[in-house]
Amino acid sequence: MKNRGYKDLGFAKVDLHRASRRGFPEVVFGKGKTPKEILEIASRIADHGGILLITRVAESIYKEIKKLYPTAKYFSRAGAVIYRKNRPPVKKGEILVITAGTSDIPVAEEAIATLEVMGNKVRTLYDVGVAGIHRLLDKKRVLEEADIIIVIAGMEGALASVVSGLVSKPVIAVPTSVGYGASFGGIAPLLTMINSCSPGIAVVNIDNGFGAGYFASMINR
Repeated sequence: MKNRGYKDLGFAKVDLHRASRRGFPEVVFGKGKTPKEILEIASRIADHGGILLITRVAESIYKEIKKLYPTAKYFSRAGAVIYRKNRPPVKKGEILVITAGTSDIPVAEEAIATLEVMGNKVRTLYDVGVAGIHRLLDKKRVLEEADIIIVIAGMEGALASVVSGLVSKPVIAVPTSVGYGASFGGIAPLLTMINSCSPGIAVVNIDNGFGAGYFASMINR
């Protein structure tokens, strides 16, 4: 644990040994931090390991990051920034990211940003929710070709159970806060996914595309 394993910035203690313990550097959650704090934390992480993932930030933060790291990429609907000094070795497996509706795409983009910076092959399938189940069944070959599937759904969250019932691979379910009053900001789909009768589903927190992408990448590794 040379240099105590972290850099003390006063307002933050940047974990510089995260990659050696977990296989990927510390990720910066931008919401609630000032632009100055984000930039200082991010630069310490990127300069140390050559890899950076920031979630939940405005485009203005991305523009400042891009000045330091010109190859940085921004996922505008998710508010995610990724950067890698060197191109990662691409993992063999393909990860499919599915959304029930178009309104779930911002959460999907967060998962995709995470998967991409961690070196995964990603495919997407949007707006195939259970209200029109034929849209999903029409893409059964796409489901079969994937090695891991991330299912992102709001409203009642039934799509994860349906997908899991059709495939023989791990399904990671992400409930979203998309929905009307009785969805309780994502609690309704969260409970549906946790109570699924289809085995082989792991459930992450509401709107946590990052967590789903990270877990899928660990399985793929």
